[in-house]
Amino acid sequence: MKNSKKDIRALSKEQLREFFVSEGDKAFRGNQVYEWLWNKGAHTFEEMTNISKETRDMLEANFVINHILVDQMQRSSDGTIKNAVKLHDGLTVESVLIPTASRTTACVSSQVGCSLDCKFCATSRLKRMRNLNPDEIYDQVVAIDRESRLYHDRPLSNIVFMGMGEPLMNYNNVLKSIEKITSEDGLGMSPRRITVSTSGVPKIIKKMADEEVKFNLAVSLHSAIDEVRTKIMPFNEHFPLKDLRESLEYWYAKTGKQITYEYVVWKDINDRTEDIDALVKFCKYVPSKVNLIEYNPIDDGEFQQAPDAAINAYVNTLERNNITVTVRRSRGKDIDAACGQLANKS
Repeated sequence: MKNSKKDIRALSKEQLREFFVSEGDKAFRGNQVYEWLWNKGAHTFEEMTNISKETRDMLEANFVINHILVDQMQRSSDGTIKNAVKLHDGLTVESVLIPTASRTTACVSSQVGCSLDCKFCATSRLKRMRNLNPDEIYDQVVAIDRESRLYHDRPLSNIVFMGMGEPLMNYNNVLKSIEKITSEDGLGMSPRRITVSTSGVPKIIKKMADEEVKFNLAVSLHSAIDEVRTKIMPFNEHFPLKDLRESLEYWYAKTGKQITYEYVVWKDINDRTEDIDALVKFCKYVPSKVNLIEYNPIDDGEFQQAPDAAINAYVNTLERNNITVTVRRSRGKDIDAACGQLANKS
């Protein structure tokens, strides 16, 4: 028989308070349970030790806590950690802890598989099975925070939505997870330490701007020429650069926050002078910076990392035009944890 119990974390604090009142209990009991679920990360009702056994049994009879399970953890030679995260329905996603000298960053997933079709990304080859719920995203962060404290002796400092899936295709749940992560009832992290990375969904970028979100925005760009971008990211045909540019101008006008462009340079694909010039022009529409990302192969040979000369040409031209640029070296390649490699191969 199908389990008819409701996931208790789908309830708001107010709904929990109302539930306890309806059961003849005090409303503050809902506050206690909410704190156990979100601030203390309880996975079972038995852990809620300041609540009577009778009440815990009642919760057990009515609800479940659909928590994640870190099914497998891999540690890279550079300190990166990759988690294979099993969800309550048996599906799996991956998340990554990326340590540096000054910070530890959680790279979290937002979908099982991906809604988009970027040809250079291993995740895009997986069928999109479903969106992650807010609590499933939240749990990834909690697990990585624990690993950061255990293996790197410091709490998690930053979060990037750059794992499996397109965050803006699961916008409502991503936003709810960030609300929980930043809430004092949750993890209490600053939204300024959170970056949502998108391949570019103009309508949702405008929606974020209208809702005055406080987190940072990154765009997986890779070409500022429509024909080139469509070849490597076919969905660009439906969300062309003109629409993306307009949404980013809207974003900046509403939020005043600059944009980060993520950009991989591939041999014989986007390594020409005209590719560089197009990026410079695109960067000048709104205040922005560029992360040039080292490419991580996904076994088919169609995409190859451009030589250093091409990377240097990008860096020199961008800097000459007063555009901040950083060359980001890959982490966790030996465990398939680097950017673009997440594909449930754990």
